[in-house]
Amino acid sequence: MNHRRRSKTELARQVARDIPDGAYINLGVGMPTQVANHLLPDREIVLHSENGVLGMGPMAAPGEEDWELINAGKEPVTLLPGASFFHHADSFAMIRGRHLDISVLGAYQVSTAGDLANWSTGEPNAVPAVGGAMDLAAGARQIWVIMDLLTKDGCSKVVDRCSYPLTGLKCVKRVYGDLATLEITPHGVRAIDLVEGLDIAELQRLLGVDISPG
Repeated sequence: MNHRRRSKTELARQVARDIPDGAYINLGVGMPTQVANHLLPDREIVLHSENGVLGMGPMAAPGEEDWELINAGKEPVTLLPGASFFHHADSFAMIRGRHLDISVLGAYQVSTAGDLANWSTGEPNAVPAVGGAMDLAAGARQIWVIMDLLTKDGCSKVVDRCSYPLTGLKCVKRVYGDLATLEITPHGVRAIDLVEGLDIAELQRLLGVDISPG
């Protein structure tokens, strides 16, 4: 397969571009944290972190880090005017009270029904890393996933049924992938867009699941 893949930066920009004005957003550990660097200046978007921060800005520039200001991935961040700090329990109360519009997470697998598996591969030596993912999967109004659509071995990460331990059921609404952006609907998976040179038939062959055109 010689199709150009979208970079992590391109995926972060695409997600940032799709976040609506006025939204309250949680960014998961890993690739999703890059979204903070690409939020559009003409929109008021409030970033939440489960470790007790509301109103985060972009990542801190090299040499300007304050290691008491970190996101859930322990990366140094900046704060926007009006930002606030609060207890860990209060942060999770915001999640469980369904006050977050979108949570952007990474994933090992997403099913065609929108089931999410992102905390463990189930391997005997795997280190489980659930963090706040189960709370976010149940509490955020929408889950958007950023991930490569294939493993390093070429296996699809979009599956009819997840084989890894589940984080949440029927919670994923969009998958921002390196080859395509997918929407999970009650009627199946729909391709919103594909990288140049890739068509629906080839994408279905690669992923092994039914996909309808956007």
